Amino acid sequence: MRALGRFLLVMPRALDADLMREQRMSASEYSVLRHLSETPDQRMRMSELAAACDMSLSGMTRLAAKLESLGYLKRIRCEEDARGANAVLTERGLERLREAWPTHLASVRRHIFDHLGELDLDRLASAFAAMATDS
Repeated sequence: MRALGRFLLVMPRALDADLMREQRMSASEYSVLRHLSETPDQRMRMSELAAACDMSLSGMTRLAAKLESLGYLKRIRCEEDARGANAVLTERGLERLREAWPTHLASVRRHIFDHLGELDLDRLASAFAAMATDS
């Protein structure tokens, strides 16, 4: 159990360090762009995006402001609820995600999958999905 606890602390830092070193992008920035890219219209309510990235709304607001200043997303008023805002991925943001993706994939492979050997990855993915749903 100690090894699991250590893994849960060390792994996010290792992935973040690789992205910062090779792409000058934090794992949080990558996560925002990835989540937006996976929606059909590449937009999410700020509150939903914060939850998806496991961030507070104020933290997401600060990060979105940074990403907006870089031209990676834009924030627009929510048509359904004028009190809310949507984050929308820009073409520049999608291009940036595509640039960073190989670095992130290589990092995940090096730090995680290279250590798993012959494990059944489908079962592992199902277990992770179940754990994430229960949380």
